[in-house]
Amino acid sequence: MAGVKVIEDEAHFQNELSLAAAKLVVADFTASWCGPCQRIAPVFQQLAGKYPNAVFLKIDVDKCQDTAAAQGVSAMPTFIFYRNKTKVDRLQGADPSSLENKIKQYYGSAEGDDAESIDGHMDLNPFITKAECECLNEADDHPLAHCLQAGGGFLQSDCDEQLIISIAFNQGVKIHSLKFKGPADKGPKQVKIFINQPRTLDFDMADSNTSVQELDLTTDDLEGNPVNLRYVKFQNVQNIQLFVKNNQGNGEVTQIDHFAVIGSPISTTNMSDFKRIAGKKGESH
Repeated sequence: MAGVKVIEDEAHFQNELSLAAAKLVVADFTASWCGPCQRIAPVFQQLAGKYPNAVFLKIDVDKCQDTAAAQGVSAMPTFIFYRNKTKVDRLQGADPSSLENKIKQYYGSAEGDDAESIDGHMDLNPFITKAECECLNEADDHPLAHCLQAGGGFLQSDCDEQLIISIAFNQGVKIHSLKFKGPADKGPKQVKIFINQPRTLDFDMADSNTSVQELDLTTDDLEGNPVNLRYVKFQNVQNIQLFVKNNQGNGEVTQIDHFAVIGSPISTTNMSDFKRIAGKKGESH
């Protein structure tokens, strides 16, 4: 089956996850006797051709019972999405539009794909809990959400040049580097970084408190090149906050076209992790 790899057993499945590295993996847990599975099979095949930078796997739950049990599959079809051997989402049922929407959500972009070459790290956007993110002094028509997706608009400051950006993750992550894109005159310059704060800092606290690291960004850094962090300091991050003190042109408006956090989730889908919880509801993703 061109574009779709048929999994033979658990070892084959784990090997494909390892080979995929930071690429999106879409696994179709299916059964020959399942009518909805057979109806969506041609759609799955078409999507594999449409999204060539993702890896599409087909797993027969009768043939690969260990894999299905380890991944908590109890109904067919179930689609599970992985990056860096980590489960990032799942979808149950044969709904073509929902399936493609999930693929689009996690497929990545040119910016995200660059991360694959950074020591096996990835764009952590799929692990960001958008509802818990916050930005102080964002412009109403140019909020934080606009810069978290490539090509989704931009973030701009409102009353003055300063911003406080708070990013929350749905699980502990290790952060390797940050990526910024912004105009050479309005892009951020001095940035203080804080982690694991119980609440979003205000501007006075951000200015006076000791940060984990301070960045002095250049115009080259604002072209989306990875800005390395002190990796040892960012090994178990639940949230990261950035205090943008000023911008390159020392103007009143700071603008960020795209912002990405590069790293890896702490937990990965090792078989040893799943054996303890196989078959239980609400397994850790």
